[in-house]
Amino acid sequence: MRYQLSIPVTAMALFALAACGTQTGSSSDGGTSVAPDAPLAGTRWSVDSVTVDGRRTAAPDGAYVELTEKGRAQGNYGCNHFGADVSIEGDTLTVGPGEMTEMACEERIQGFEDALRAALAGKLKAGLSDGRLTLTTDGGDTVALSEEKPAPLVGTTWTVDSLVSGKTAASLPAGSEKKAELTFTEDGKASGSLGCNRFSATAKVSGTTIAFGPVSATRKLCPGPEMELERKLTALLEKGTLAYEVKHRALTLTAPDGEGVGAVARDR
Repeated sequence: MRYQLSIPVTAMALFALAACGTQTGSSSDGGTSVAPDAPLAGTRWSVDSVTVDGRRTAAPDGAYVELTEKGRAQGNYGCNHFGADVSIEGDTLTVGPGEMTEMACEERIQGFEDALRAALAGKLKAGLSDGRLTLTTDGGDTVALSEEKPAPLVGTTWTVDSLVSGKTAASLPAGSEKKAELTFTEDGKASGSLGCNRFSATAKVSGTTIAFGPVSATRKLCPGPEMELERKLTALLEKGTLAYEVKHRALTLTAPDGEGVGAVARDR
């Protein structure tokens, strides 16, 4: 299933506004309140977990909320992008109906998305303590977030999570999720997994492009979805020079014809 990379996302801006606010003392429930009017443009928050009915579920890699300079935010549940209108009064946030893309996800991630979407609705209390943000529903369910640090291109393990074609992206072949990854080194090399086989290649970074040399790979046979992803990734790298863009903890590699892949920085 495909979704537009350029989809406008209007939601969650005020979540980030509350999150980075200055502390103003204790709230009525004993938590730490935050001022809602601090300047927070450019802050990106990683979703750590959701706790519903006392059961904590860790977030998948890539789940985040990011505030933009224009007072808007973009977010990702770990698979799909999302948005919603939010109003704020003191340390209370009221979340209106939201929208999200409809890319097919792993069953585990789909379950997390359902829990997060249910928790991020209605009135929420925002609390900030030791640099971590907690959003609490009237029923006591919580969403835990922490400030996310940018990932450098070199030295980061990038896990491929989508296929790009022009301005659209598609989910990976079912069964190949988290199978392909790339790491770039200071001495101008790339290595990792193509989905099934391990590979290595020269990778010269210059400006906003990476020039890949011939790809050397092992020759193991794997299930169909993994080989399908491997063929697509191999064909991409063999195109030679690719444009790259790193946005915080997301990497996109794109060929001149618009074909490419998206990847997310793997948590250490």
